[in-house]
Amino acid sequence: MPIIVVDVMPKPEILDPQGKAINGALPRLGFTEFSQVRQGKRFELSVEGEVTEQILDQARKAAEEMLSNPVIEDVVNVAVIDESETNDEAHA
Repeated sequence: MPIIVVDVMPKPEILDPQGKAINGALPRLGFTEFSQVRQGKRFELSVEGEVTEQILDQARKAAEEMLSNPVIEDVVNVAVIDESETNDEAHA
Protein backbone atom coordinates (compact mmCIF):
# COMPACT_ATOMS: atom_id res chain seq x y z
CA MET A 1 0.00 0.00 0.00
CA PRO A 2 1.58 3.32 -1.03
CA ILE A 3 2.10 5.99 1.59
CA ILE A 4 2.28 9.74 1.04
CA VAL A 5 4.52 11.45 3.57
CA VAL A 6 3.94 15.09 4.49
CA ASP A 7 6.65 16.90 6.46
CA VAL A 8 5.81 20.18 8.19
CA MET A 9 8.32 22.47 9.91
CA PRO A 10 8.00 25.69 11.89
CA LYS A 11 8.70 28.76 9.79
CA PRO A 12 12.31 29.94 10.32
CA GLU A 13 11.21 33.08 12.17
CA ILE A 14 9.07 31.11 14.65
CA LEU A 15 10.61 30.08 17.97
CA ASP A 16 10.98 26.32 18.36
CA PRO A 17 11.18 25.54 22.10
CA GLN A 18 11.21 21.76 21.56
CA GLY A 19 14.05 22.02 19.07
CA LYS A 20 15.92 24.33 21.44
CA ALA A 21 15.51 21.86 24.33
CA ILE A 22 16.76 18.99 22.19
CA ASN A 23 19.66 21.12 20.97
CA GLY A 24 20.67 21.79 24.58
CA ALA A 25 20.44 18.11 25.55
CA LEU A 26 22.46 16.68 22.66
CA PRO A 27 25.92 17.87 23.85
CA ARG A 28 25.19 16.63 27.37
CA LEU A 29 24.59 13.20 25.88
CA GLY A 30 27.81 13.27 23.85
CA PHE A 31 26.38 14.41 20.51
CA THR A 32 28.56 17.44 19.78
CA GLU A 33 28.43 17.39 15.97
CA PHE A 34 25.13 19.25 15.66
CA SER A 35 24.79 23.03 15.83
CA GLN A 36 21.00 23.45 15.60
CA VAL A 37 17.82 21.40 15.90
CA ARG A 38 14.36 22.22 14.56
CA GLN A 39 11.51 19.87 15.37
CA GLY A 40 8.67 19.37 12.93
CA LYS A 41 5.80 17.02 12.21
CA ARG A 42 5.46 14.05 9.86
CA PHE A 43 2.15 12.72 8.56
CA GLU A 44 1.71 9.42 6.70
CA LEU A 45 -1.32 9.15 4.42
CA SER A 46 -2.04 5.59 3.22
CA VAL A 47 -3.54 5.18 -0.23
CA GLU A 48 -5.53 2.26 -1.63
CA GLY A 49 -4.23 1.55 -5.12
CA GLU A 50 -1.94 3.67 -7.26
CA VAL A 51 -0.92 7.21 -6.29
CA THR A 52 -1.92 9.43 -9.18
CA GLU A 53 -1.02 13.08 -9.72
CA GLN A 54 -4.59 13.95 -8.67
CA ILE A 55 -4.13 12.12 -5.35
CA LEU A 56 -0.79 13.88 -4.80
CA ASP A 57 -2.50 17.22 -5.50
CA GLN A 58 -5.13 16.36 -2.88
CA ALA A 59 -2.38 15.48 -0.39
CA ARG A 60 -0.68 18.83 -1.06
CA LYS A 61 -4.00 20.63 -0.57
CA ALA A 62 -4.67 18.75 2.70
CA ALA A 63 -1.13 19.57 3.84
CA GLU A 64 -1.60 23.28 3.22
CA GLU A 65 -5.17 23.56 4.53
CA MET A 66 -5.39 21.03 7.36
CA LEU A 67 -2.12 19.35 8.32
CA SER A 68 -0.20 22.58 8.80
CA ASN A 69 -0.87 25.95 10.34
CA PRO A 70 0.17 28.31 7.50
CA VAL A 71 0.68 31.19 9.93
CA ILE A 72 3.56 29.47 11.73
CA GLU A 73 4.46 26.39 9.64
CA ASP A 74 5.71 25.49 6.17
CA VAL A 75 4.96 22.27 4.30
CA VAL A 76 8.47 21.22 3.31
CA ASN A 77 7.84 17.86 1.66
CA VAL A 78 5.01 15.84 0.11
CA ALA A 79 6.33 12.57 -1.33
CA VAL A 80 5.33 8.99 -2.02
CA ILE A 81 7.31 6.32 -0.22
CA ASP A 82 7.19 2.56 -0.33
CA GLU A 83 5.54 1.01 2.73
CA SER A 84 8.71 -1.00 3.39
CA GLU A 85 10.54 2.28 4.05
CA THR A 86 8.33 2.98 7.08
CA ASN A 87 8.92 -0.57 8.33
CA ASP A 88 12.69 -0.13 7.88
CA GLU A 89 12.61 3.13 9.88
CA ALA A 90 10.75 1.42 12.74
CA HIS A 91 13.54 -1.13 13.01
CA ALA A 92 16.44 1.33 12.65
